[in-house]
Amino acid sequence: MNKPRARLLAAALAILACAPVAANAQPPGGDMAQRLLAAHNRARAALGLPPLAWSDSLAAEARQWSETLARRGAFTHSPDALRHDHGENLFMGTAGAYSAEQMVGDFVAERADFRPGRFPDVARDGEWENVGHYTQLIWRGTTEMGCAIATGGGWDYLTCRYAPAGNIDGETVP
Repeated sequence: MNKPRARLLAAALAILACAPVAANAQPPGGDMAQRLLAAHNRARAALGLPPLAWSDSLAAEARQWSETLARRGAFTHSPDALRHDHGENLFMGTAGAYSAEQMVGDFVAERADFRPGRFPDVARDGEWENVGHYTQLIWRGTTEMGCAIATGGGWDYLTCRYAPAGNIDGETVP
């Protein structure tokens, strides 16, 4: 995908993130939002977990942080105060080079280092940070999500927000 098309996609996703959506609804008509949600739900279905619902308010939060990252040319989690007690997964890749499925696939790939247990003792190597994106995605108590992509400096920044947040110390991860 060329840079103008990637920018157009990012702009379209930003508009979609603001569209009103009823609770527990599918994402607005945008193909990228639908695909991001479907990729999350495929990983959850593989474990027999209930699907996540799209949240327009989480998508709006995600859009704001993705745009901040793109503007700053930075790649870091948002401060806790900006997350409103929501979970957050981030992806950064060359602009236009990754599909929705590949971006979410990056989170799901952490499954290879995951072992079921009580958080944070859920990584084969003892480093929960190596599986934290995956565990948030499959967290049993999480019921909704919203994502957005922004492009800047030749990079796509995907932010996904989750509610309720996962990765809670002492709780069991499937």
